[in-house]
Amino acid sequence: MSKEVFLSAEVIIDVPFHDCDPMQVVWHGNYARYFEVARCELLRKISYDYLDMQASGYMWPIVDMRTKFIGSAVFTQKIIVKAELVEYESRLKINYVICCEETGKKLTKGNTVQVAVDIETLEMQYVSPEILLNKIKKLNADNHETS
Repeated sequence: MSKEVFLSAEVIIDVPFHDCDPMQVVWHGNYARYFEVARCELLRKISYDYLDMQASGYMWPIVDMRTKFIGSAVFTQKIIVKAELVEYESRLKINYVICCEETGKKLTKGNTVQVAVDIETLEMQYVSPEILLNKIKKLNADNHETS
């Protein structure tokens, strides 16, 4: 059973040398950074990037991250990192797929879960703050108007 995708974003990354091990294969820990780049692009689409989060009084730490390595990205390869928002009512759950731009071959998939934490009280929120919900509602309304 797949979840409904509420919003998606893609970025292209040209794998740099400093992300690779001596065999010119991307070191596994760098995939979290690639997810981050795509996640930021996704959040910008709803005008709720990390500075917006902070200004709204919330931080959104990652509380769970999963990665499934299918193939290996290598030095100089162009990869497409796609982020899909699949949950937002009580947490942000974002799914990721990384593919080779040239062949379309799937290299990695994963997801992250983030929860809102009030910056002043450090209390975790059990529902997403109204500011996020309103931004997503506005984006959905704008998309329906242009359809």
